[in-house]
Amino acid sequence: MRAFAILFLILILSCCQHTVKKDDYLISFQDSTSGACGFKNQKGEIVIPEGKYQMCFTDTFKSYAIVAITKSGMVAIDRNQNVLYDVFIFDNRPDEPSEGLFRIESNKKIGYADAATGAVVIRPQFDCAFPFEKGNAKVSTDCKTQSDGEHQTWLSDHWYYIDKKGQKMEKPKKKRNDKIKIG
Repeated sequence: MRAFAILFLILILSCCQHTVKKDDYLISFQDSTSGACGFKNQKGEIVIPEGKYQMCFTDTFKSYAIVAITKSGMVAIDRNQNVLYDVFIFDNRPDEPSEGLFRIESNKKIGYADAATGAVVIRPQFDCAFPFEKGNAKVSTDCKTQSDGEHQTWLSDHWYYIDKKGQKMEKPKKKRNDKIKIG
């Protein structure tokens, strides 16, 4: 009976392991003539043919990749090429990770995803959200966008700060540079 219990425990633990191994990844490639991109496995075999995505922003595709799709803009996809979420666009590129998180979008709301795994850490719920800096991010759920034709600026009378779990927190003690253009 004890041997059966140990065997059962080993079986359960082996089923709970991640499906993507540490050294199991795809590598992006680009056709030198057309500029189209795709992904190959480590043996050099094409797994995702070039041209499926307009642009590949991820060079080493482990659990997720950021790609450009004509209709949707920039999105994160999983290894089965399912769209996980839209990626926030900053300066005509996907948002750069800051303190391990990058901004994502859903239904015109902004949230945050983990840069290492692609997992959503803070669900999209903010109208405006700055990158994390010193452990917190300035956000608002009541925000307007002002444009000068080339750049956009966020305006709100209801800013507050969140921690990396999305919990509202006290205003940081050190002043931050919040004059950041968003586009």
